[in-house]
Amino acid sequence: MQAPIVIIGGGFGGLYTALELAKQANHPPLLLVEPNERFVFSPFLYELLSAELALWQLAPRYDNLLAGHGIGWLKDRATAITPEASKLHTVGGKELNYSRLVVATGAAPFSFGVPGVETYAQTFRTLADVDRLAALIKKIKQQPQPLQRIAVVGAGPTGVELACKLADLLKGFAVVELLERGPQCLANAKAFNRQQALLALQRLDVRLRCNCEVLSVGAHELQLNQEGSETPEQLKIAAVIWTAGQQSKPPCPQLPQQRNGKLQCLANLQVQDFPEIFGIGDGAFVPHDPPLPASAQVAFQQAPILARNLMRSLAAEPLEDFVWRDLGEMLSLGVGKASLTGMGITLAGPAAQQIRRWAYLTRLPGAQLPLKVAAGWLGEFIGH
Repeated sequence: MQAPIVIIGGGFGGLYTALELAKQANHPPLLLVEPNERFVFSPFLYELLSAELALWQLAPRYDNLLAGHGIGWLKDRATAITPEASKLHTVGGKELNYSRLVVATGAAPFSFGVPGVETYAQTFRTLADVDRLAALIKKIKQQPQPLQRIAVVGAGPTGVELACKLADLLKGFAVVELLERGPQCLANAKAFNRQQALLALQRLDVRLRCNCEVLSVGAHELQLNQEGSETPEQLKIAAVIWTAGQQSKPPCPQLPQQRNGKLQCLANLQVQDFPEIFGIGDGAFVPHDPPLPASAQVAFQQAPILARNLMRSLAAEPLEDFVWRDLGEMLSLGVGKASLTGMGITLAGPAAQQIRRWAYLTRLPGAQLPLKVAAGWLGEFIGH
């Protein structure tokens, strides 16, 4: 029996590659190695925090998603790869043979070595993160105190979207500070979206501080260095959410990597010098001009090409290179509002939020989930 194609990681890259492989004729056995029970559609985490969406709508269980697709699921975490023996090792002691291996382990928050970040800062990537932040919001609103602050560090897309949502939910119970080391927020965003984000931050009274470096994080305070200031500032906080950076940690140190831990891949998604191993998503560096953004949209587009290349690799056929198509960008800017730029459209406000929802609806995994979510949204729309 042919060894399976093993996919490490059930995020956007891993799950969508598995589902695309399941559509291929005469595919070998498929095995997804993923320790969590639920897939998380991360662009909707903000709506889960604000209760605009329910858990089942953005975090379906893997057993439900994979049922009927002929994809095995091992609820375990990969710890090491032995490329010369084509074996994968897991926390649970499994030793798995593979014919081809997909590393889709993504990226994790990176502290840049700032003291206290890993001890005191929260992140915003998982369902547990949402629960912790929702509990904090509830506590602040139930036990109001003067001059409470929540600091969001990093004014990229995640930081801006989260700051807007927090300000909407807290409604004056606490000040939201958005801290950015660089000279502007959303440095790589479309100009229209950046402008709309700045307007939303102003409307929601979010205090944006650019050229502001975090020197350390404590239990209830931050030490900051604001450009132009002669002395560091101590900022009292109720909490800090760290969205400032990411670093990958693939389970195989001997594979070629960038300084940030991303696997060095070829344009066809093969890991350089390891033709049986492929990379995808945030954990893979794929040479491309212009450089690929760190977004789920990249993994969406890579997955079908990777599935075809895996089958071609097994058949000793030429592989195709990945070519990125920029379909635009969308930002959530508070409860019920968004901004979008793409395909000749620029739009902001409630209408943009509805388009954003429906655009992401087409990306939800599986066949039944998008239909169920659409039915729920249509019911809400009719009800209003």
